[in-house]
Amino acid sequence: MPYTEANYENAVLEVFRDTLGYSHIYAPDFARDYTDPLHKEELLAALHRVNPQLPEVALYEVVYKLRNFEGGTVLQKNIQFMDYLQNGVSVSYFDSGEQRSSLVYLVDFKNVERNTFTVANQWTIIENSEKRPDVIVFLNGLPVVVLELKSPSREETDASEAFLQLRNYMHEIPSLFIYNAFLVMSDLAISKAGTITAGEDRFMEWKTKDGSYENTQYAQFDTFLEGIFEKERLLDIIKNFICFSGDAKILGAYHQYFAVRKAAAFAIKATETDGKGGVFWHTQGSGKSLSMVFYAHLLQEVLNSPTIVVLTDRNDLDDQLFGQFAKCAGFLRQTPQQAESRTHLKELLAGRQANGIIFTTAQKFEESSEFLSDRRNVIVIADEAHRSQFIDERVDSQTGRIQKSFGLIIRESLPNATYIGFTGTPISSKDRSTIEVFGNYIDIYDMTQAVEDGATRPVYYESRVIHLKLDEDVLHRIDAEYDLVAESAEPYLVEKSKKELGQMESILGADQTITALSVDIIKHYEENRQYELTGKAMIVAYSRAIGMKIYDKTLQLRPEWIEKVGVVMTDSNKDPEEWRSIIGNKRRRDELAKKFKDDNDPMKIAIVVDMWLTGFDVPSLATMYVYKPMAGHNLMQAIARVNRVYKDKEGGLVVDYVGIASALKQAMNDYTNRDKSNYGDTDIAKTALPKFVEKLEVCRDLFFGFDFSNFMDEKATDLTRAKSISGGVNFISGVDKEKQRESFIKEAMLLRQALSLCRSLLKPEQRYEAAFFEAVRTLLTRLTGEGKPLSLKEINTRINELLKASIQSEGVINLFSDIDTGFSLFDPKFLDEIAKMKERNLAVEILKKLLAEQVSLYRRTNLVKSEKFSDMLSRAMKAYLNGMLSNEEVITELMKMAKDMANAHAQGDAMGLSAEELAFYDALTRPEAVKDFYENKDLVELTHELTEMLRKNRTIDWQKKESARAGMRRMVKKLLKKYKYPPEGLEDAIATVIGQCEMWTDSI
Repeated sequence: MPYTEANYENAVLEVFRDTLGYSHIYAPDFARDYTDPLHKEELLAALHRVNPQLPEVALYEVVYKLRNFEGGTVLQKNIQFMDYLQNGVSVSYFDSGEQRSSLVYLVDFKNVERNTFTVANQWTIIENSEKRPDVIVFLNGLPVVVLELKSPSREETDASEAFLQLRNYMHEIPSLFIYNAFLVMSDLAISKAGTITAGEDRFMEWKTKDGSYENTQYAQFDTFLEGIFEKERLLDIIKNFICFSGDAKILGAYHQYFAVRKAAAFAIKATETDGKGGVFWHTQGSGKSLSMVFYAHLLQEVLNSPTIVVLTDRNDLDDQLFGQFAKCAGFLRQTPQQAESRTHLKELLAGRQANGIIFTTAQKFEESSEFLSDRRNVIVIADEAHRSQFIDERVDSQTGRIQKSFGLIIRESLPNATYIGFTGTPISSKDRSTIEVFGNYIDIYDMTQAVEDGATRPVYYESRVIHLKLDEDVLHRIDAEYDLVAESAEPYLVEKSKKELGQMESILGADQTITALSVDIIKHYEENRQYELTGKAMIVAYSRAIGMKIYDKTLQLRPEWIEKVGVVMTDSNKDPEEWRSIIGNKRRRDELAKKFKDDNDPMKIAIVVDMWLTGFDVPSLATMYVYKPMAGHNLMQAIARVNRVYKDKEGGLVVDYVGIASALKQAMNDYTNRDKSNYGDTDIAKTALPKFVEKLEVCRDLFFGFDFSNFMDEKATDLTRAKSISGGVNFISGVDKEKQRESFIKEAMLLRQALSLCRSLLKPEQRYEAAFFEAVRTLLTRLTGEGKPLSLKEINTRINELLKASIQSEGVINLFSDIDTGFSLFDPKFLDEIAKMKERNLAVEILKKLLAEQVSLYRRTNLVKSEKFSDMLSRAMKAYLNGMLSNEEVITELMKMAKDMANAHAQGDAMGLSAEELAFYDALTRPEAVKDFYENKDLVELTHELTEMLRKNRTIDWQKKESARAGMRRMVKKLLKKYKYPPEGLEDAIATVIGQCEMWTDSI
């Protein structure tokens, strides 16, 4: 007996009820207004409990406000609701003839026992249509969480199907989502939470109940439920870890929640003792900026409104981080401010004793040595702590002046502040000064964990140094530059570095070298990366002048790329006149940022020097070309630009032209042991390429006996390749190859993932062979998979794209030359095409897919045809699989079914019956003898009346409530009796009619 969705739903309810202590409602047994998503009785009782001092008139005003949001989108209303939920509802009311105003709280966040926690299943809501979400969590009568569950035992459904169902609910019953805090999708194996604005790739698992990162690779569904829905934690998440960043609603991930909670506890202790708030190390791409927002918000509560100073070491980073906080101003309950100078910073600090979020760069502290504030309730959040926070002072040998480090100046300016360091890379084991300033690690979320959680993607490496033909002397100079870069934080090395820079500039900027570089980048991009995801790539240039040279040479070689390539770097008054129109000003850079972040914009390649290498996120960016020596955390932060999550992105690729391999390995020394093990050597020649070769061999073995050499011929025509693809699908679809087919789909997917990273290392014949297997896999999964209806146009488009990426095919492949748009089961021309196909296994798969789609449609709408055609399809395919029917015989059977379906469809049109009405007509006439007792016009009239009666009563919740279903059956029987149906001796016919009526009610 299969473990169904209902079984899983009961398991989830059991966790809520028995483990977490929630009340449970089985909604069909609960009388209520189905147009109202609120649990009104529970809401009013809770408002009284949470606000005992307020009169009932004030509470009714809250209920009115909750039911009558001002016009706007669901998102706009949800923003307002979340403000009500987190901060209370401001109401004005008359009490004893006097007008009063008050703040009414919807939830008591401090006294958990004052709130009610209820879980309801099958809670019907009627709006644009009638829907019944699986499980809803009510907090004080407010439907704050919607859970959509899928059967763990049905292969055609999974958590992704649950996501699509949730999106559908948002269209059909939007009022429910006004009151939503977050959403959950689960199929037992995978459980994820996200918000109403999140794409599926941004739904995240919750892998721990206590903040431990151990055993989190395969988290259990009960860990997810207990981790999020423990009562105190659910309140904490709703209050402190859900915010809006512009129009994006953000739910804190589990690693952010536990780390920020720990950081807040560190801060409480630090303000009372040594001011060391600790180091918060979460790897790049895992949401560090938002963790800062959650931390700043939480501090307002746990430290009684401190003043927060956010410190960066570059203006562009200050702007980026400030922008993130500004987008979250509503959640923070205050507007952040940017200090324009040290004087302005002093004014911002001096004018307050509490509150305030102030942004400044470390350099502004150098402008003066005057004291800024001695308050203890100042928290300094230092972004990328280890770059500029060391405490040091030296005597300048030339001037005799004492030179103080940024860290020391800041400490002297704010001596009693508490300091916390946020970083995406670990502190060097040699760097004791950072720990002296901030204290020990609060929380470590490493690369391995982030990749496991789907928070980031791994970054891989490819060396192309050899393509520039640099001599040994040049390579030694580059190595010397790496040494300087690695130690550039030390002031006495800065001058030495400047001298070296001039020499390196002339070497790396030589015309012949820039030409070789540009030619190779263009070749590598066009042949391997332009079709990868959205084709976004970044070139990191050694200097501004070299960046401009790369830009000019690229456009000289590819003048049609004028919109494709942009240069992003700061402008200077000393710049040549011809640079100005290319670089522009800040407005121009902001415009380029917007274009580069737009997946559909023609700008695909950004040439950068320093800007955009930290704190700049473009999720689809998958390729970085490096022409600049970088080391340590600077290098790790730069390459992390390509580690963001995006759809089916396998990983980011860093293409190296200056020998960063040793610097990468050196930078990994301070990472966790498992990071070093997993990512210490990510050279695609040692990682992706062996995996590709292995999977190519496996796929080749699975196709033993099939000759696809025509596809491999570089001179092959599109028609030849199309026939090879359809022939390959035909071969692997043989009735005796079920296990090979399943294995091939899995192995070919792994082959595609490896191919996306190492294509540039492959021989032409390897690329062609991989392209063949990927094309076969694409067509095969569309034919055998559940879900979308079969569309030839979509298949052709997908196959053409992957062939362009793999073999630079310029033609257009049509797998069936006479049909351009899609397959139609009822199209005689299509059936004729099928009859003539040489690939008989493929013909069987296409017909089976289309018939199964039609049966699936009937299963939701037409009881009689569903049973009839499902049985016919099942018997035919069983006989085929058991060897009782040949290819030819099963094709004949399936085509006969297709014609029967087409004729049935036409029959309804001829009688003037809609598809919905035809289903009732089929139910009434299922017993053949029925037509001997009635005129057909009478049966048609009965069909119309029966359908209309059910439509008029469709608001009744008879799907689950047995008393309502009984009432529906009585109505139907009364109408049938009016028509003296069924005739004597055919009493069993009524069961079919009732069954069709119940199917109809369950499908609306």
